[in-house]
Amino acid sequence: MKVAIICEFSGAVRDAFIQAGHEAISFDITDTEVPGPHVTGDVMAMPKGYWEQFDLAICHPPCTHLAVSGARWFKDKQVEQAEALEFVRYLLDLPVERIALENPISIISSRIRKPDQIIQPWQYGHGETKATCLWLKNLPLLQPTNIVEGREARIHKMPPGPNRGRERSRTYSGIADAMADQWGKAAERYELLV
Repeated sequence: MKVAIICEFSGAVRDAFIQAGHEAISFDITDTEVPGPHVTGDVMAMPKGYWEQFDLAICHPPCTHLAVSGARWFKDKQVEQAEALEFVRYLLDLPVERIALENPISIISSRIRKPDQIIQPWQYGHGETKATCLWLKNLPLLQPTNIVEGREARIHKMPPGPNRGRERSRTYSGIADAMADQWGKAAERYELLV
């Protein structure tokens, strides 16, 4: 299966799919932190028909202007929010058979549609809280793999700093592995039925 991981600089989800035996490429406006198949640039500038080669797209649009954790600044972000929502619509409308879009609790729920699922890191082996919404197209809900104790809000407690946004946006390895295992197998089963 060929997988596009859109808006990922860390390589976490890309590498989980590669380790599961799939062909995966990450895309972001910045370079990847971990060597591997990666395209640096604006995904909206890709040539017509480019995305049709992929069987699955997992999208992590920036949440800066979308997350309700920043609601107190919404009145000053009207243009930025409109652009962010346009990007989300672009990703959800990609000509790819299966799509997962990930974001925290955000205005996507009220402006586009409610998420299909909300997951937490502690359901996938990480003793932390970080409600993560998933909007899915032709994919099953992600099933918990390792429910653990501990409910630390580490992400919420991060101090301000130049790398805070990058650190908050990283996908937990347990979630990345679950995506690669479960959605990779679901896509393979689907291919066998066709």
